[in-house]
Amino acid sequence: MNLESPVNSGLIIRRMIHADLEQVIAIDQVSFTLPWPQRSFRYELDENFVSRCWVAEADGRVAAMLVGWMMVDEMHIATIATHPEYRGRGIGKKILVHALCTARDKEGLVRAFLEVREHNDIALSMYRSLGFVEDGRRKEYYKDNNEDAILMTLNDLGHLQGD
Repeated sequence: MNLESPVNSGLIIRRMIHADLEQVIAIDQVSFTLPWPQRSFRYELDENFVSRCWVAEADGRVAAMLVGWMMVDEMHIATIATHPEYRGRGIGKKILVHALCTARDKEGLVRAFLEVREHNDIALSMYRSLGFVEDGRRKEYYKDNNEDAILMTLNDLGHLQGD
């Protein structure tokens, strides 16, 4: 299985490894007001058999990360973030499409779902551009400010084009 995929201008999307953890954790901490505990990323790499962990590497460093949970034919996008220095370049969209297309083509993925903060307009726009639709809401899901989570699902992965 080819674990590396050049996307464009030196961007490589590949499986996360232990050597990435310091940078992945740093991205998580600067991206979220409720970052994951550091041990969670180790657990995803070492123990969670449903976990699919990816990084996008640019300029020799981790520019974005994604953790998804593959359960039968569905994937829950557990976390996805791009380092602030690399935002606005479409890297988040590329890593998400890569993860979804890889799971579709190699593991039979037919549906993906996620939660997103109701006021995260940039993420909402990206998800909608890929065909995710809002299909629910979790009231006061985020404990830092009681913001609602928008539940989104992608039921048609056929149009996604991997690299």
